Amino acid sequence: MSERSFLDGSLAQLTMVRYREFFREPEAVFWVFIFPVLLAAGLGLAFRHRPPDVLKVGVVARGAAGDSVRTAIARDRALAPELLSDSAAALALRTGRVALLVVPLSGGAVEYRFDQTRPEGRTARLVVDDAVQRAAGRRDPVTVGERQVQEPGARYIDFLIPGLLGLNLMSSGIWGIGFGIVEARRKKLLKRLVATPMRRWEYLLSFLLSRLTLLVIEVIVLLGFGRFVFGVPLRGPLWVLAGVCLLSALAFSAIGLLISSRVKTMEAASGLMNLVMLPMWILSGVFFSAQNFPGAIQPVIRALPLTAAIDALRSNMLQGSGAQALGGEMIVLSVWLVAGFFLALRLFRWR
Repeated sequence: MSERSFLDGSLAQLTMVRYREFFREPEAVFWVFIFPVLLAAGLGLAFRHRPPDVLKVGVVARGAAGDSVRTAIARDRALAPELLSDSAAALALRTGRVALLVVPLSGGAVEYRFDQTRPEGRTARLVVDDAVQRAAGRRDPVTVGERQVQEPGARYIDFLIPGLLGLNLMSSGIWGIGFGIVEARRKKLLKRLVATPMRRWEYLLSFLLSRLTLLVIEVIVLLGFGRFVFGVPLRGPLWVLAGVCLLSALAFSAIGLLISSRVKTMEAASGLMNLVMLPMWILSGVFFSAQNFPGAIQPVIRALPLTAAIDALRSNMLQGSGAQALGGEMIVLSVWLVAGFFLALRLFRWR
């Protein structure tokens, strides 16, 4: 077998089998190629021309004082004040129906009640206080101006597309490869391959090689959609972007091989894959910045392969970073690729 050429060898044949298995499953094609585009379209349209948020504010109804405070707050179009009784106001704040509760006090004073852990509560406190102070006659000593801009690269859709691409690379790598091996083991197909001269590394490597062609389609479809529909920028070198996608896809594929190396049932495989992917869904900054999490766990977050992939994609696409600036992320992905593949090679069982 070692004397045969690559095109006639078992590795090439196994790789072609991977392609055929994938495209015979309409569900796999949908989740890998179509679902990320639909998700990007939905979120992109939702946040592309989003009007300014109107903050709902509760004002405790206490005679003329409550009416006066409500009138002052209503002058700001970013605020939607509502007069409420004491009990209704407390309930509205507790259930999150209002971001801030304003309580008129004696002598024209007011008290603000809000949950400081809610960003909209802190924002409402500043905006409401500005409206109340202006209504009481406050004047700014410095004249200021403002100009609102929306520059490609700073919008939510620009932040989102690299996150969705990283998420898709992880999902298709782990789910697609892991389920393929477990399904073959469940159907006793792997047991039959033991009698062939095929080597274990050839079988596992065929899964990684099959990802290469699919990877090109995945990346072109999602990035092309983001570029031509929403104008998402691609500021960095394209060869660096391709290298990040390739290394990320192989790293996640190696993790999929490792997870499925000994699993015998689809239920067990699904549980293990969710156990591995769910923390990265939450922690790695797909839909919001990973910097929102406490500093104590940031080293753990930075060591996750999805975090490294998304950070590298965003840095290249939005900031124009080259290969040298992405050295840390590439090292993290390389470690996951090498460790995952060789551990899978040692742990893999045909039965």
